[in-house]
Amino acid sequence: MPRIDIDWLSDHVEVPAGLTAEQLAADLVRVGLEEEEIHRPDVTGPIVVGRVLTLEKNEQKNGKLINYCRVDVGAHNDAPGEGKEPSELASRGIICGAHNFVEGDYVVVSLPGAVLPGDFRIAARKTYGHVSDGMICSKAELGLGEDHDGIIVLASSPEEAAERGIPAVGEDVLDYLGLAGEVLEINVTPDRGYCFAMRGVAREFAHSTGARFTDLGLEENLSAPLPTPTEDGFLVEVDDAAPIHGVPGCDRFVTRIVRGIKPQAASPAWMRERLLAAGMRSISLAVDVTNYVMLDLGQPLHAYDLDTLVAPIVVRRANDGETLVTLDGVERALGGDDLLITDSEGGRGARVIGLAGTMGGLDTEITDATTNVLIEAAHFDPVSVARMARKHKLPSEASKRFERGVDPRVAGVAAQRVAELLVEFGGGRIDEANSDYDQTTLPELLTFDIFEVARLTGLDLGRERIVEILEQIGCAVSGDDALLVTPPTWRPDLTGPAHLVEEVARLVGYDEIPSWLPAAPAGAGLRPAQRHRRDISRALAEAGWTEVLSYPFVSAEAFAKQGIADDDDRRLAIRLANPLQEEAPYMRTSLLDSLLETARMNVARGNPTVAVFEAGVVTRPTGIALAANPGVGKRPDPEALEALLASIPPQPHHVAGVAIPAVTQAAADLPAQTWNWRDAVEAVKTAARTIDLTLGVANAEYAPFHPGRCAELAVGGAVIGYAGELDPRVCKAFELPARTVAFEFDLDALIEARGGDPIAVAPVFTHPVAKEDFALVVDEQVTAAEVEKVLAEAAGEILEEIRLFDVYTGDQIDEGKKSLAFALRFRGDHTLPAEEISQVRNRVIKAAKKAFDAQLRM
Repeated sequence: MPRIDIDWLSDHVEVPAGLTAEQLAADLVRVGLEEEEIHRPDVTGPIVVGRVLTLEKNEQKNGKLINYCRVDVGAHNDAPGEGKEPSELASRGIICGAHNFVEGDYVVVSLPGAVLPGDFRIAARKTYGHVSDGMICSKAELGLGEDHDGIIVLASSPEEAAERGIPAVGEDVLDYLGLAGEVLEINVTPDRGYCFAMRGVAREFAHSTGARFTDLGLEENLSAPLPTPTEDGFLVEVDDAAPIHGVPGCDRFVTRIVRGIKPQAASPAWMRERLLAAGMRSISLAVDVTNYVMLDLGQPLHAYDLDTLVAPIVVRRANDGETLVTLDGVERALGGDDLLITDSEGGRGARVIGLAGTMGGLDTEITDATTNVLIEAAHFDPVSVARMARKHKLPSEASKRFERGVDPRVAGVAAQRVAELLVEFGGGRIDEANSDYDQTTLPELLTFDIFEVARLTGLDLGRERIVEILEQIGCAVSGDDALLVTPPTWRPDLTGPAHLVEEVARLVGYDEIPSWLPAAPAGAGLRPAQRHRRDISRALAEAGWTEVLSYPFVSAEAFAKQGIADDDDRRLAIRLANPLQEEAPYMRTSLLDSLLETARMNVARGNPTVAVFEAGVVTRPTGIALAANPGVGKRPDPEALEALLASIPPQPHHVAGVAIPAVTQAAADLPAQTWNWRDAVEAVKTAARTIDLTLGVANAEYAPFHPGRCAELAVGGAVIGYAGELDPRVCKAFELPARTVAFEFDLDALIEARGGDPIAVAPVFTHPVAKEDFALVVDEQVTAAEVEKVLAEAAGEILEEIRLFDVYTGDQIDEGKKSLAFALRFRGDHTLPAEEISQVRNRVIKAAKKAFDAQLRM
């Protein structure tokens, strides 16, 4: 996030005296730039300029050589002959272990009471036989860099001190070092990329406060006109035969040449201080200048060692197999849509010298021997740069700006500014030869109905006020009620009338938008499917299951741990191109893929009773077709949309649950309660009953369930889910207790089976209930569910409840047979006479005899 130094900001806009970071944050938040953090110096004084008067070298017994110095610190000196260390001169005695300074040098002195980074407090102390009454500081000790080897030498003579503008001896030096002021860090949304520059933030400060703003990125505000491109300028070509989404990778490329720079020329102190305040370290003059202008105007720049280049420079897409060693020393494999900067060493466009808008190459970097520099200021396609930066994991300062949109018209101004700074502080001269490849166009003209402001925001503004605001943000405006608006080149986000309305509301002030409560439109409320989903989740929660949410991203190992066969459709999963976690790149195909891991984490963290369920979507890509990317430049045609829809995998709603055996823990003479496979089956039945459905149950084998303790649940002949006890191997793989139970069913299929008819409420009868028990002897392979279904159909409408209460095999039952005992309850709209109950009884027995050759056990 950009850091705003108030002194730097004042180069672009008038700021009131004494402006604080807090007030600046308040001013900027009114126009949509939120405060991220205020950075305050972690260095406090007294830290002053000192001049070394005497330097006495003392070798210690351990062989270490130290310096005992008398340092003039102005008003902070000890009186002559008094104080902690006698001296003929007014000064302070300080011990210093560095040796890169001599008598007469101007240095930075931290006096007792000062606090340095890391809460390092300075105090007078006796060491090496002397009292050290302060400390002569290095860059590292002040947090200005990592150089511990030598102290900071500000100047070597009074003349040099005056030339560099160093404060007088004894005066505070924090301002000079850039350590005194506060720096505001702001949060910039992706559509406000122009605020990654001091130029853009200053403009917003002017919008908020009305302060006078001077746009230093416009040619008309330069002290001298920009040079005209020459025929002998460094030739630049763009070869982009296959641009992404129809937009060329580069539409502007400006070059300037500076010759005869002093290789060892240092960046001025004020520039280093501003870079440090912005969160950048000083590297070298050429690099510092390009970084400084980028932060100032928003145009990323790059400096090449001119003597290592071969004209022409060619901007092109990468060929498979090409590589580049970038400035960070990493060799990167190139290909695909990578947009490259190349020169013509070995042939036209043969050598790669940089990733466009992202990072330069090592071959052409500026070194300590560089005297001739080629400056690049270009405008690259945001999509190309964003894709490349993410592909190579290079989120550079340049790419962060290009992917948000850079002003294509500022390139010439920025390149000229870099050239002038290099000449001013590095010597040399600007070569008259320069080039400007320019294929940019003005932003698209927008038609804007001024009444859209009132319609979308409720603000009642006149035409004059709306035009004033649009011109204030840089738009060219003409027309009456239907305005013709040309957005400024630094605002690529302004592409429609709604964007202009947002700008009007932002500058007027969001607090000015009237608040009113809209009338709630009449409607049917939730759709039936939505209501059913909510009712089912509530019913499961009331039954003792706890609802959770889990990430829908899983690993391939999740399928293997569940024992899912290789040819199972659940193994076919969508793999994300850019997953949140490399170890979990697949979209889950069932809820148990992720819910089992949630249960494992609960058990691992000591939860003694775990019964969790989740309602969510799964991704089942079976049968999808590939579709070409239609691009983002225009609405796809119907055929492309149809192909895109066919490429989207179905995402049905499922419900799944996992419960370890313990429901409650034993306490106070009460035994522990436990879940078993029946509870898992009952959970799915509860979901079905909630929407007035009855499920059929049958034995099944289905991973990850126990082969002999798994129930298949169906409605209307269609299987909708499975429930039962988990396979012991699955329990072990997920570190769950033995006999853990689970269920999963397709909620969409269940609701579809329900249909659109309203749920019928059963009538409440007050007449007495009639009870009949049946013990039927059937073959062992006949399931209780099959018998129950036949009995219920035979009993008819007066059947209120049917319940299996006993299963018996033993001496009184023939081998290969079993006895199933059912309790039936009957109730009607009248008192049921014995004759009617007898008829129903006979009908039930005959139906069981016909279906299963069942015998009534007496």
